[in-house]
Amino acid sequence: MRTVTYSPFLQAATSILLHTITALQFMLAEEGVKEVDFVDKKEVLEWIRSILIAVLLALVIRAFFMEVFLVQGQSMQPTLQDRERLIVNKVPLYYRLPRRGEIFVFNAAKRRDFIKRVIGLPGDEVLVSAGGTYVNGQRLDEPYVYDAVNEQFGPVIVPDGSVFVLGDNRDNSMDSRHPGIGFIPLERLKGKAVLVFWPPGNFRLLERP
Repeated sequence: MRTVTYSPFLQAATSILLHTITALQFMLAEEGVKEVDFVDKKEVLEWIRSILIAVLLALVIRAFFMEVFLVQGQSMQPTLQDRERLIVNKVPLYYRLPRRGEIFVFNAAKRRDFIKRVIGLPGDEVLVSAGGTYVNGQRLDEPYVYDAVNEQFGPVIVPDGSVFVLGDNRDNSMDSRHPGIGFIPLERLKGKAVLVFWPPGNFRLLERP
């Protein structure tokens, strides 16, 4: 027979629950209740084990594969709306650089995440003007932009190991043009936005233009 070894945490949780059941049985016996249909102790152990495994798997998935992000504000309109919820895929960051036009979530400050569109890659020259966005002298085709900008920014060169990001609502976005944000180091990227799932009526894939 194979022996199953449980973690100290699982053993402690099980012990507390079983002692609670025993105490309840004793108190009911004192009141003259002789038979109580309690759950079998082995079944209790399996339930606890299943719950802990489910929690562990959820934590692993969130840490390494994907997580849910809540859009806050209007900086990515019209592509993303305030209060929409979406799935962020972390896997692409393990094997490639972001691509221009992809939407990424990144850590902007302590306990604060932003979502923007990647415009410039390492070594790119970026110019943002009322006439459009230019990367390495070429005007980008940007059907997702809400409106033209009022002020020119750049040109700037994206340093190695970083990306340049913009919100689609250019005049209402705190992005790489802002001194408090600047270029985003690759290690601060958290994942690529791939799917809006809430509210249900807004369900859609976020495809690269």
